[in-house]
Amino acid sequence: MAIISTLISYFAPVFLILSPFTSYTDQILSIHRTRTSAGFSLDIPLIMLTASILKIFYWPGARYDFSLLIQAFLMVGVQMTLLKVALDNRPAWRGERPFVETEEGRPLDFWRWKAQRPYVYLLALLHAEGPRYPQASLTDRYMLHRYWEYLLFLTFGLLVLHTLLQPDGSSLYTKFIGYLGLTIEAALALPQLQANYRARSCKGFRVSVLANWLFGDMMKMGYFFASEPGRVPWAFKICGMFQACCDAGLGLQYWMYGEGEALGDLDIRLS
Repeated sequence: MAIISTLISYFAPVFLILSPFTSYTDQILSIHRTRTSAGFSLDIPLIMLTASILKIFYWPGARYDFSLLIQAFLMVGVQMTLLKVALDNRPAWRGERPFVETEEGRPLDFWRWKAQRPYVYLLALLHAEGPRYPQASLTDRYMLHRYWEYLLFLTFGLLVLHTLLQPDGSSLYTKFIGYLGLTIEAALALPQLQANYRARSCKGFRVSVLANWLFGDMMKMGYFFASEPGRVPWAFKICGMFQACCDAGLGLQYWMYGEGEALGDLDIRLS
């Protein structure tokens, strides 16, 4: 048992740091290769970007294990890349089928990416008369502003709060953003669970991502509970256990549904 704990303490931090690449590189390459992100929920980048930003600002007060902080920074970069590739290859924008509005909708169409390429429009805003990018219309500017203002306000809002409060590990603020960020991350699999259930298919969701999530859950649980007391806060442990249950549910769906054809255009509605 002592040997296993020692191995986990040495190898788990390395796995955690590399997990953003091992979990999502294949998904990014698959979307780029097939030229479609059908079946992949854009809620996944939303959840991971929000959770990672909150985890980064959780560290100054909690001073949790440094490998988890490095993982959060790398996850932000990977998720921004994944988001760009997924947006560039949305089926509705390549003429495969018309965009289908959701029946239930969301307040202010939050995180509904309807512009074809927001990254292009971002560059258009910076180089409105440049030769490479078309000038963005007022509608595009409004849409772009709405899409990115959430992430910008979250980051700068937390920066201002940290500057004013200078929280420590025992402050209510530190505990709040820690549990909030980790709870959001623990809910990572829920949008994909819903998408798979409604489509009765796991098509578009890479089995390599699922395998890395499940293996990562085992590594994280082993590392969290084998670490010396205080090194990993209980927020990580509690939310990690919930996330492991959700990931196991995804594994069950993959076994039940496989990668058969989805029912209708649900992948577009969810993203």
